[in-house]
Amino acid sequence: MCIPVTVSGEVEPRWGKAPRVALATVEGHQIADWTEEDVHWDTLHDEGGEGKHHARIARFLMDHHVTDVAANHMGPGMERMLGSMRLKVYLGVEGNARAVVERLAKEA
Repeated sequence: MCIPVTVSGEVEPRWGKAPRVALATVEGHQIADWTEEDVHWDTLHDEGGEGKHHARIARFLMDHHVTDVAANHMGPGMERMLGSMRLKVYLGVEGNARAVVERLAKEA
């Protein structure tokens, strides 16, 4: 699962403009591994247009074998793209990012 995070561990409200994301490996309804990466999507967002930015995010998700995305908000174009990639998307999440992933893992 991929979720945008702040440096303090909260859910970053911007998905496509997130500067940082966490990658969680979920096994048996629990977090088995948690890593955070600076992706700089905030500064890269306007480089090359929307299509190039969506492709950049898609490549990141594919390279990291992401199957689920949790975010507070994303635009309809991004939501369509993730749907076409057959990723499960959870929207409207907020608070502590790790707690959000733990809750979603238990619901899965």
